[in-house]
Amino acid sequence: MYIGQRIASGGLRLVLMRYGSNWRMIHRMIHKALNITVAATYLPYQDLENKVLLTNLLDTPDDLLPHIRRASYSLSTQMIFGFRCISNQDPKLLQLFHGFDKWSALSGSASAQLADLYPALQKLPDFIAPNVSYAKNLHQAEKKMYLGHWARTKQAIVDGRGLPCFCNDIYRAQLTEGFSDDAAGYISGSLLDAGSDSTASTLYGFILAMLIWPDVQKRGQEEVDRLVGPDRLPTMEDYDQLPFVRCCIKETLRWMPTVVLGVPHNVTKDDTYLGYQIPKNSSIINNVWAIHMDETRSPEPRVFNPDRFKDIPSTLYQSVIGDVAKRDNFVFGAGRRLCQGIHIAERSLFLAISRFFWGFNFSAAKDEHGNPIHYDAEDLVGGITVQPADFPAIIEARSKSRADIIRKEAQESEESLDPETLQWVKVPEGMVFDNE
Repeated sequence: MYIGQRIASGGLRLVLMRYGSNWRMIHRMIHKALNITVAATYLPYQDLENKVLLTNLLDTPDDLLPHIRRASYSLSTQMIFGFRCISNQDPKLLQLFHGFDKWSALSGSASAQLADLYPALQKLPDFIAPNVSYAKNLHQAEKKMYLGHWARTKQAIVDGRGLPCFCNDIYRAQLTEGFSDDAAGYISGSLLDAGSDSTASTLYGFILAMLIWPDVQKRGQEEVDRLVGPDRLPTMEDYDQLPFVRCCIKETLRWMPTVVLGVPHNVTKDDTYLGYQIPKNSSIINNVWAIHMDETRSPEPRVFNPDRFKDIPSTLYQSVIGDVAKRDNFVFGAGRRLCQGIHIAERSLFLAISRFFWGFNFSAAKDEHGNPIHYDAEDLVGGITVQPADFPAIIEARSKSRADIIRKEAQESEESLDPETLQWVKVPEGMVFDNE
C-alpha cells in the first residue's frame, strides 16, 4: 500500500510490512509475548481496567466511547510500555485514536487505492496529489508519538527503572539485530494501534446491538444471573459456563467486524484459485464484510442473532485454525499474519460483555418528544477499520447493590496501585517479561 504504508507509515507499519527476515523477527517477538499461555498472565491488567471502566460508566455514562477507549488503550500501554493511562482525556490517548482514525480513513480512501492500482500516479508531485502531503504530515505526527513512547521506555530500561513490558524484548532484540529506533518505535506503536482500537470498536458495536435488540440483553442478563448471582462480578473462571455470552462475542465480531476488508496479501508466485489465474505479486484482499454478510453462511446477516453459534463451543482461536468454511469470523486475519492478540482480545471481550450484562441496563436514548430514537446499524465511520458512528444511550446500573459491588471490587483491585500516580507499585506475579 503506497499511501498507507510507504508514505503515511514510512514503510514501518507492522501489519502492512512485506514478508521477510525483519517480519519474521518481529513475528517471533510478538508470538513470545502473546501466545495462549502467556496471554493468561495478563489477566490482572485486564481485570483492573475492566473494573475501572465499569466504575467510569457509573459516574459518567455519557462518555461511553471515551471510557471504552481508555480501558483498551491502558491495557495495551501496560503490556507494551509498562504504564497505565489514567484519564480518557490523556493527550497521548486522544492523539493515538484521532491519528489512527485519520490514517485508517486515508488508507481506505479511493485516492489511496488508485495509487496502488495505477503506480504511475505515485510519481505525481505533491501539489497535484494533496493526499500525499497529508499522509506525510500524518506520518510525522505518528512517528513523533511512537518514538516518544519508545524513547522514554528505552531510557527507563537502560537506567534500570523499566517495568516488565514488551519493550524489554524489543530493546534486547535491538542490541543483537541493530535495527533503528524508528523501527523499534513502530514495532511497539503498531501493537498499540492494533490492541487499542479493535477491542474498543468491537465493544462499541456490541452496545449498539443491545440498543437495537434489547431481547438479547435480557437473555444475557438472565444467563449471567443464573450462574453468578447478584453478589459478585463474573470472572474468567465462569467462561465455560456462560455459553450465551460467548455466542454474543462471536456474533458481535461477525455482525460488526472492525475490519471490513482484510489486509492485502501479496502473492509470492503464480497461483490458481477456482479457475482464476493469480499472477505473482498480485494483491489479494479478504472481503471480510462480504463473507460475514453471506446469507448462505449467516441467514438474515444484519440481524444480531447469537444463536447462530449456540452449537459451536470453540474459542475464537480454535475457530480460526480449524476448517476455514466453518470459521466464526475473519476479523483476525488468516494464515501466518493471523492477529496474535486473539487470546487477549477474547478475554477482554468476555470480561466486558459478561460484566455489562451483570451490572448495567443499556437502553435507547429519547428524542425531544420522549420517544426512543432509531439506531442505524449501517452508520459507520472509518476506512480500513470501522466502527459505529457516535450514538447516545441511556446507561444505568441494574441496582444500587450491584453498583456498590462494582465500586468495591474496583477499589480492591486499585490497592495494588500507587495512590498518587495510580500506576502499579508491584507488577502482578507471572508476567512473561523481565528486565534482565
